[in-house]
Amino acid sequence: VQLQASGGGLVQAGDSLRLPCAASGRTFSSYDAGWFRQAPGMEREFVAAISWSGGSAYNADSVKGRFTISRDNAKNTMYLQMNSLKPEDTAIYYCAAAPARRGIPQIAVEGYPYWGQGTQVTVSS
Repeated sequence: VQLQASGGGLVQAGDSLRLPCAASGRTFSSYDAGWFRQAPGMEREFVAAISWSGGSAYNADSVKGRFTISRDNAKNTMYLQMNSLKPEDTAIYYCAAAPARRGIPQIAVEGYPYWGQGTQVTVSS
């Protein structure tokens, strides 16, 4: 499966952004999917993940109550709605996919074999 993230940009603290991730090449509903981010000089970190059906979702503590992950399998697209953005949310955001499995979706970087190219989100104070 190929993935392409988009929707990044420069915003002010408190603003909102929605990042789409478009999938192609394989049936997207066969995959769990997630969002990760990487700030300069930092390790890539988990943001949110969603099961193949959309029935199970999990967010990192740092974004709980502000970010929402969702997916539309009919459109082969996953989304990350980001509200109340903070300067510390500044990073390159990547979408990723892994073959669907039982239980909660993967939260480890190593668990995802398929990655999009990333989209830059910059939040000014």
